[in-house]
Amino acid sequence: MIQKLLLAPALFLLFTASLTAQDPWNIAAVKIDPSNYYGITVANGMIGVVSSPEPFKVKDVVLAGAYDLYGRGRVSNFLRSFNLLNMYLEVDGKRIGSADAANMKQQLDMHHANFTTTFNYGDKADVSYTYYSLRQLPFTVLMDVTVTAKKDITINSASVMEAPDALKEVQNYYNEIDRPHVVISLLTSTAKSPTGKLQMCASNTFLFSEKHGEEPRVIHEMWDNNMHLMKFTKKIKAGETYHFSIAGSSITSAHHDDPLNEAERMTITAKLEGRDRLIAFHNKAWDEIWKSDITIDGDPQAQQDIHSMMYHLYSFVREGTALSPSPMGLSGLGYNGHVFWDTELWMYPAILVLHPEMAKSLVEYRFQRLGAAKQNAFNHGFKGAMFPWESAGTGVEETPVWALSGPFEHHITACVGIAAWNYYCVTQDKDWLREKGYPILKETALFWASRVERNGPGKYEIKNVVASDEWAENIDNDAFTNAAAKAVLQHATEAAVLLGIKPDADWMNVANNIPILKIDNGVTREHGSYNGEGIKQADVNLLAYPLKEITDTKQIRKDLEYYETRVPNEGTPAMTQGVFALLYARLGDGGKAYHFFQDAYLPNLNPPLRVIAETKGGTNPYFATGAGGILQSVLMGFGGLEITPKGIVQIKTALPPNWKSVTLTGIGVDKKTYINK
Repeated sequence: MIQKLLLAPALFLLFTASLTAQDPWNIAAVKIDPSNYYGITVANGMIGVVSSPEPFKVKDVVLAGAYDLYGRGRVSNFLRSFNLLNMYLEVDGKRIGSADAANMKQQLDMHHANFTTTFNYGDKADVSYTYYSLRQLPFTVLMDVTVTAKKDITINSASVMEAPDALKEVQNYYNEIDRPHVVISLLTSTAKSPTGKLQMCASNTFLFSEKHGEEPRVIHEMWDNNMHLMKFTKKIKAGETYHFSIAGSSITSAHHDDPLNEAERMTITAKLEGRDRLIAFHNKAWDEIWKSDITIDGDPQAQQDIHSMMYHLYSFVREGTALSPSPMGLSGLGYNGHVFWDTELWMYPAILVLHPEMAKSLVEYRFQRLGAAKQNAFNHGFKGAMFPWESAGTGVEETPVWALSGPFEHHITACVGIAAWNYYCVTQDKDWLREKGYPILKETALFWASRVERNGPGKYEIKNVVASDEWAENIDNDAFTNAAAKAVLQHATEAAVLLGIKPDADWMNVANNIPILKIDNGVTREHGSYNGEGIKQADVNLLAYPLKEITDTKQIRKDLEYYETRVPNEGTPAMTQGVFALLYARLGDGGKAYHFFQDAYLPNLNPPLRVIAETKGGTNPYFATGAGGILQSVLMGFGGLEITPKGIVQIKTALPPNWKSVTLTGIGVDKKTYINK
């Protein structure tokens, strides 16, 4: 009887949680503390806009592919772009600030990728605004504003264009294009990046709801060299609702040879498309994206969180580019916007099975920088291609010199080759394999064949590397590095055979002689001098997935049970527990898999919108790497997807005890549905 009484509150809480199920598509914040606020990103794979707790402000605007040398580590950094969505609103001459915005609520609509803020301004007005990074227009954003008057009021609203501090030689322009059917007011700024390498440009315009000829008069004001604005005045009667929008475009000389004129052309395009068409096409594009989805039956909070992870990866990647996401995507300047193994090993596999056409952009990024990787190998005395640990615009090494990962964390080169092979496996596109995939595989295989030290049969060793467990520096025979090198050599051989090309016989000779070490207790040894120390992140366990180097279930479990106790409870990145969850699901232990699934991200969430930080208790969201690892735990763990040379198949795996089913829709090029119950 006592035991039943102790259990009753827990059962009641579970029941209550089921009655207050989380919305699968909307994350809402009703208690907003500016001192404890971590923004959420609205992005379209090219331009990212990060939210702010302050009314009518956004924290950051970040453009993919725009880098310059400044700040941290004497290497290229992401650049803040002009904040082309910042504005202000005055009611009866008083500007609305944070203290004036009562009952503020914010909501991210993940299905249609927009962010809405609503609040009450005393007894005078109810206000809402929504912004979009338009999916159909890669360099264009939209802010949509609604003011409902509670009494007769006069509003003054301004779009404020301000240059970030790092930009130089700022020039501001204002222009009105007057046509019989429309008047277009263009607020435009241009500047040079810190070294003068890039030209940064942005332009925006008002979209009014009135008929042509009845719009408010727009006035331009120049404040100083770094800031100017355009504004208008409107009287609103009690009970009336007034609606207007701001559309703007931001682009750099990294994206276009004539960014100043192009920014204005794209803004004019948005103006003449109009607010309704812009939103309709944006929504249609996201409806198509979400045809590839994950549905969890039995866990509403997990469903919402998984949608958030998918939403962020979808937002940070764009089809038809040669761009690749950094660990923090377009959520800010984290990790300088550089591209690491985080892309190929952690984010890419989830994107690949959900949207191969998006994943193609990530492999194209590496293909277009193959020449730089070959030069890097030459510089280090190796053959083939040696991809940099940190890559930015050109594909040269961009790791700060104080980080030993730059010259020594070589497993990135294996990750790139494996990603190329997996793109073929999922798409079965032999033309692509011949033109782009095989050149990557060939050059990465040549690198590893030259990188090993040939010390006799079974001892083609890979010495002096930084392990994928980055606390292990300048060690020999790292388990993941060795196994990943073997995988690339094998895949390059397979690809050559598929294409009717005679493979280099040395590739398999090397692969067959690379050692994978063991500890005396039979556990796979992380590296040659490993003696049970704590580890920063997954290394040995990656040999079971994704490398398939270890396939014996007893060995997989033995390695799991050993290394899961070596990861500290804080200070380590989120994706490791995702691998543990995936492997336990494949071993049939749904309970333990669910433990690690939750442990992978719940301690990493930041308020008020559940954004994931890199570490437990961390404050550097959004960690797209971790999201990618957790999504793999659902897709390839609980969902049972497996990438094989013949395409995607489904294997039997276990679900968490409280999940009734996982349904995966729109998978692969054929957009198939897979269900695990």
